Amino acid sequence: MNNVASILLLAFLALTFLQSGYEKIFYWKDNVEWLKGHFAKTRLKNQIPLALLHLLIMELISGILCVVGAIQLLTDSGREFGLYGAIFSCITLLMMLFGQRLAKDYDGARTIVIYFIPAVMAVYWLN
Repeated sequence: MNNVASILLLAFLALTFLQSGYEKIFYWKDNVEWLKGHFAKTRLKNQIPLALLHLLIMELISGILCVVGAIQLLTDSGREFGLYGAIFSCITLLMMLFGQRLAKDYDGARTIVIYFIPAVMAVYWLN
């Protein structure tokens, strides 16, 4: 039964990060413009495209590892990829949390916690 819960969490994380990555890729300019305003009063204000690229790469790695991990659990061949996907998901969310706190967007930071809890649960169950 633990595998079912882990697969569901990995599917949740995969959907979250792959959808977010898709939006960043196909709406790059819109994202950069919005983030320039969001981070206008922070140390990141002149590094938005680079920071967004780093976040995009982390989201894609997280999402892909979670998909592979769910497949691996479904085939009963191991938990490694799911664990790595969950760990990368946590790191990605911590990056986002840092950005929201830096921008003093405390509501946005609270929202990140909603995603962080299941990511940590996945790390715990897959470890």
